[in-house]
Amino acid sequence: MRSTVIILCLIALGVALQKGIIEIPRHWAPWAPLHVDDPITPVTQLKLKRLNDDRDACLAALDTVPEGELRYTPLADYSPTASCPLSNIVRMQSSSVRFSQSFVASCPLALAWVMYERHALQPAAQAIMGSRVAQVNHVGSFACRNVYGRETGRRSEHATAEALDVVGFQFENGQQISLINDWDDAGNAGKFLRAARDGACDTFGNVLGPEYNAAHADHFHLGMRGFRLCR
Repeated sequence: MRSTVIILCLIALGVALQKGIIEIPRHWAPWAPLHVDDPITPVTQLKLKRLNDDRDACLAALDTVPEGELRYTPLADYSPTASCPLSNIVRMQSSSVRFSQSFVASCPLALAWVMYERHALQPAAQAIMGSRVAQVNHVGSFACRNVYGRETGRRSEHATAEALDVVGFQFENGQQISLINDWDDAGNAGKFLRAARDGACDTFGNVLGPEYNAAHADHFHLGMRGFRLCR
């Protein structure tokens, strides 16, 4: 009896959605296209993961950034090495920030970064540091290697350009901070770095930093695998 009631309720819900009686906001609808300025919800990461194999939809989502606020170049699939083919990738040149160098990223990683900037990083910078982030310093996204550079084991997210390692930030007012120097700061620098870490957890699948292990003492690893792994 209970299962019958549930089935009937689901059918009624489906009919109501189809007829437009009930409307689900785009940012809550798993089937709706992703827009960078939509509010972040638990559905956001699901949408990002769905774009792994949908290049056109991912590029369309990147193109929802207002004109002039993002510079990127779509790249053809290629294999830098025989064991690390890359697909559905772009080269990120700039966004609301400069990068210490351009980098190759999977399209979903680029999209997650842009959403992170707009919804978490820049608001935290203005609230805590009194200035927007002007430049993000990083040590790259692609490296054809296993996790921790081991000879055996699973491939790192870097082998498919699905992760970015961020080491520090420069602000429009001239302030500069880095994870290696400022993570343990008791003032605004340390507070901002923790807010930057926590905010990243809403868009990236995994966020690893100094509290995870010694290997991440000097950087944030922002990766696409997993779901809200935040350490």
